[in-house]
Amino acid sequence: MSDHQRQRIHPMNVETQPHHRTPLVPPGSSRSEKVIHVPPPILHQHAMPAINSSKPKRNCFCKCICWTLTLLFLLLIILAATVGSLYLVFKPKLPNYSVDTLRISDLRLNFDLSLYAKFDVKITATNPNKKIGIYYEKGGKLSVFYTNTRLCEGSLPEFYQGHQNKTVLNVSLTGQVQSGSTLMAALQQQQQTGRIPLDLNIHAPVAIKLGRLKLKKVKVLGQCQLVVDSLSSNNLVSIKASNCNFRMKL
Repeated sequence: MSDHQRQRIHPMNVETQPHHRTPLVPPGSSRSEKVIHVPPPILHQHAMPAINSSKPKRNCFCKCICWTLTLLFLLLIILAATVGSLYLVFKPKLPNYSVDTLRISDLRLNFDLSLYAKFDVKITATNPNKKIGIYYEKGGKLSVFYTNTRLCEGSLPEFYQGHQNKTVLNVSLTGQVQSGSTLMAALQQQQQTGRIPLDLNIHAPVAIKLGRLKLKKVKVLGQCQLVVDSLSSNNLVSIKASNCNFRMKL
């Protein structure tokens, strides 16, 4: 048998690859690779959470508010501690005043029926503080009232009062009341009883001195309820009763 026949009878056994498999391509081969793109899964609308763009801004705003409130709270604590320490160190007390004498220099009806009054008052201002000085500033006033009607008024002097100091002040008060005939008749009738109620009001703007530090100006307000025996002119009036109250106003 010839070789040609042998080749036909015994054909070459060639291994064929299954048609459904992708042939293996060795690394570095020049053959192009087939890339399969897989589409992303489609999510339902309700499964995708909504992105709120305002949420970071809101969180930043809340943090700013929290930091601001915390800072204010700390400042209040520091201020309260400072005030408390100053109070314990200096132990501040209100100044007080006493009416020593009251003289009626003039009290008469004018031709126009206005009531003219002139009083001379001597008062003692006391600073009871051991470590606090008091500056009496411009604008201090002393007034005398009868049944809510101001009879006369005078100015307090400007001066500095040291620690635990007592200062005697002589203040001249003058005033004029229109249509004073009715008021004069009431005063004369009250004088017959021997007990005439008068109100002496004190308005004193002062500045407090702590050591070398001069603090902001405050107001000392006082009211003394007096009972005198007479309102005769050029006469030293006898003060039968005196009750004074004081407070401070920022």
